[in-house]
Amino acid sequence: MPAIALLGDVMLGRVVAERLARASAAELWCEELRELLRGCDALVCNLECCISERGHPTERIRGKPFFFRAPPVAVESLEAIGATIATLANNHALDFETQALVDTLDHLTDAGIGTCGAGLARDQARAGQIVQAGETTVGIVACSDHPAEYAAGEREPGIAYAPLEDGVPDWLSAELRRLRERCEQVLAFPHWGPNMTSRPARWQPRVAEQLLGAGATIVAGHSSHVFHGVALEPGGPILYDLGDAIDDYRVDPKLRNDRGICAIWRPGQTPEVELIGLRLHLAHTEIASGEDAEWLARRIERACRKLGTTVERTAEARFSLQPNDSAQAAVV
Repeated sequence: MPAIALLGDVMLGRVVAERLARASAAELWCEELRELLRGCDALVCNLECCISERGHPTERIRGKPFFFRAPPVAVESLEAIGATIATLANNHALDFETQALVDTLDHLTDAGIGTCGAGLARDQARAGQIVQAGETTVGIVACSDHPAEYAAGEREPGIAYAPLEDGVPDWLSAELRRLRERCEQVLAFPHWGPNMTSRPARWQPRVAEQLLGAGATIVAGHSSHVFHGVALEPGGPILYDLGDAIDDYRVDPKLRNDRGICAIWRPGQTPEVELIGLRLHLAHTEIASGEDAEWLARRIERACRKLGTTVERTAEARFSLQPNDSAQAAVV
């Protein structure tokens, strides 16, 4: 049975890019984490930046405060953790306009890393990708509910935009069905919901169920910068938000967006989902330990319990998840 690693937002610009100029790209991740991730059969992450030396800050969005661009060497940091697919459906893919998006697609392709969620035209951006994870075929569909200004056009580069709060659009349902007919497993990987929240918005459980009903066998989201709880539903696991995997962001003292998770998805096994606690330093990520691991243990247990999921701590920063049939799942 396969082990598929899932990482949320991977932001390799600004201070992370400065570190890449003076250190090995692999050193963005601690050795233990690199070995764990490379030991999986596949790894999917959301690349929260473009990779390019070209382009100019976009003017599509008036007052946009942040623009993320990484140098070409950043691809080596993805290779170091064995990235299989880097999804590009997010609010930074076009930060430096279409030249930089085209370069991002080219750099990743040259490195043998697949992409989805953005493309040179709408059909390409919306198309899912199929990867081999051990003996299992996995279809992956990525989309983002913001910003509409970055949406790919019929012949214009951009992202797979889906206003998910209104429900799953027809094109996304059709793509999930198409992949489900061809693959044993299907991952819906949306960039969705509000930033800096510790729990899903009220509409997200409804839409997650729609994604499962359309053909996904797991939903794993990102965008909040803070990880959320996991619901183990009959149709498949719902990881509402994976949080961030690496960045240079300001740390909220309450939400602690510098403490995150990596998910290991093992379809067909029990437990199906395992969480690995992460500690995000400035432009460097490691497996959590000490007080960071203790904080994560409390937070993971509390967030998952609200969704009817039981957490078993199997090591200092490793947590296996089981459904709790006696619990009444609720998003409060």
